[in-house]
Amino acid sequence: MKYICGIFIVFFSLNIQAKEYQFGDEINEAQLVPISKILAQPEAFLEQPVTISGTIIGVCEKRGCWMELASDARYEKLRIKVRDGDMVFPISSKGRKAIATGLLSAINLDLEQSKRYLAMLAKRKQQEFDPTSITEALTLYQLVPTGVKILD
Repeated sequence: MKYICGIFIVFFSLNIQAKEYQFGDEINEAQLVPISKILAQPEAFLEQPVTISGTIIGVCEKRGCWMELASDARYEKLRIKVRDGDMVFPISSKGRKAIATGLLSAINLDLEQSKRYLAMLAKRKQQEFDPTSITEALTLYQLVPTGVKILD
């Protein structure tokens, strides 16, 4: 009897983890572009439909309004961002693969915003930060999705 209960628990937990999520419109896999290619030449992909895929490495813990996908290149990532409530990405999806279709957008920061942003990142990583070392404003890129699929 113990073995049957154990098998049932393992089977049940596997079924919970295997749930696939679909948000918004269908994904257009014909437009799939590696994240590294987008980040190498973001201006070429601005404001046009594009599909990306990657492993989910971060999810908004407050409202599920963003996810970060790991690039196909080491140490690169791209954020997927929606308005609060439009799509709610589950925190439990970290480590799973996602595919998203949407528009790439640019966020142009001024110099002070760039310094605050980089200071925040350094604080999160518990690293030293010298704001005087920043002399140019940053541009951040993110995908505003029309459709997202989180795979099992």
